[in-house]
Amino acid sequence: MINSLKNSVQLIHLHPILWIFFVISFLTGSFTELAIIFSIVFLHELGHYIAASSFKWRISAIILWAFGGVMKTDEHGTRPVREEVIVILAGPMVQVFIYGFLYSTFSFGMIPDYYYGLILYYNTIILLFNLLPVWPLDGGKLVFLALTTFLTFKKAYYVTIISSLVICALIIIAQLLFFPFTLSSFLIWLFLIHENRKEWKYRFYVFIRFLLKRYESGHFVRAIQPIYASPQDSFLDVLARFHREKKHTIYIEYPDRERISVEDNECLDFYFNERPYRKTIGEAFTGY
Repeated sequence: MINSLKNSVQLIHLHPILWIFFVISFLTGSFTELAIIFSIVFLHELGHYIAASSFKWRISAIILWAFGGVMKTDEHGTRPVREEVIVILAGPMVQVFIYGFLYSTFSFGMIPDYYYGLILYYNTIILLFNLLPVWPLDGGKLVFLALTTFLTFKKAYYVTIISSLVICALIIIAQLLFFPFTLSSFLIWLFLIHENRKEWKYRFYVFIRFLLKRYESGHFVRAIQPIYASPQDSFLDVLARFHREKKHTIYIEYPDRERISVEDNECLDFYFNERPYRKTIGEAFTGY
């Protein structure tokens, strides 16, 4: 536990938006509130880090920002769904423990009413905020995992990012039209829009990373699902139909001869070694 804490501290980076909140707290005299928020966010991300480290995830950084943080890793989307769920829920579970600790200390008179109410309030706000269905919040990651159970990996990822952008835009519009304007809230939603725009920009890289991880280290299989393809389908179009945790046999149905079958690992091997970027699936496996 101590080593995990030391390692996590070494990986911590403060996002520029957090410095803006430091300035706001200085101008408004709300350092106590910011210290409470920062502490809760740090413990939340520490929960993610400890869970991810137990599964030997590669973690490059922990970036803290107001009301949340991001644990930078390339493991999302490449690990078993059950494993990812545990890592995602580890953050909110830490906040559940904070409730228990807070109640215990308050019951024994170890914390004043003012600080009890303040910590309770911000712990609840941060917990609910992180469970919103917006990427890269914990709620958005859970939505993505849920979508991958019935959508292809590529489509689930695209739907998650697009829906996150729409939700953020609607919340900003609602705040401007119907609710009192607060700079801190406005900056948070702008930050989330920026993060999702960046994710969308690198969406093809995320998809290829998913395929490469599957090719290099295999994947957990919980179901078998055939893929039926026309010989005119592009190679990438066929790969885009791959699901997480499903074994695929690709059936290429030629109109003038008997169909052939190709295993998913054969497709991945051909793609990463022969690089058939402009070929159709029929051209790639015409000799089978």
